[in-house]
Amino acid sequence: MTSKAATSLHALLFLLACPVILIFTGPLTRTVSPEAGPLVVGSIASALTFALTLLFVRWDGIRLRDVGAAATAGTTSRLAFGVAIGIVLVALQDLVIYCGGHAHWVRDTSRPSSLILLAVAGYAALALREELAFRGYPLRRLEAAWGMWPALIFMIMAFTLEHAAGGWTWSRTLLGPPAGALLFGMAALATRGLAVPLGIHAAFNFAQWFMGQKETAGPFRLIVDPGFSNRAETLGYAAYLTGTLIATFAFWLWHTRRAPQYGVKGRRADIYEPRPKA
Repeated sequence: MTSKAATSLHALLFLLACPVILIFTGPLTRTVSPEAGPLVVGSIASALTFALTLLFVRWDGIRLRDVGAAATAGTTSRLAFGVAIGIVLVALQDLVIYCGGHAHWVRDTSRPSSLILLAVAGYAALALREELAFRGYPLRRLEAAWGMWPALIFMIMAFTLEHAAGGWTWSRTLLGPPAGALLFGMAALATRGLAVPLGIHAAFNFAQWFMGQKETAGPFRLIVDPGFSNRAETLGYAAYLTGTLIATFAFWLWHTRRAPQYGVKGRRADIYEPRPKA
């Protein structure tokens, strides 16, 4: 088996193992409150996915840093940078919805403030699981084998299919996850780590919950006048796609400006091939 084929097979096996983790951890949501469910499932699934990453990098003879899964001195600042981007994306989305008229937000006083910290932790844990599963080992190994764009396209499809398998409608699945996967993947490859995409991902989901745009209610509720729901939804998706594509383009520029550090097919010196076995 060639090196490319072996690397691709390992990435595929990793991706097939990740849903198995969700199958076993998903039922745990029934053992806790709906508010605590994301934190419990996200934490356990993240730990197991990280363990899976350790297993596969050891199998390949590489290091955690080679797949962006190791903490570095810049992890905290990059995480904060990602959080800022995620908040800005939701702010842009809400601004466009508001400027479109016939929509406003009201404070839901029935929701205790203590839920905010629980939601922060829950969305961070869920985002960590997805970043490890889709922007860590498989993305970086496929990039090493096939280059940036084939790796990104394959991981976008995998990310989208997991959301479809999770019960999302196809219209919602095709409008949301692909653009998000493109942004998170480009951020991961441009920054050579998971901190920035994790910050974007977690902050975006939390901010949407906070502003009442998730299935579960946050401190605020979005109120749309009767007859204008489709318009507000269209504006929201348009703003989301515009924001994510602009951010993706910025990370692509970041990536290309570091082009002298890359060889053919977008590879860089910090992507290692397996070490020869003794």
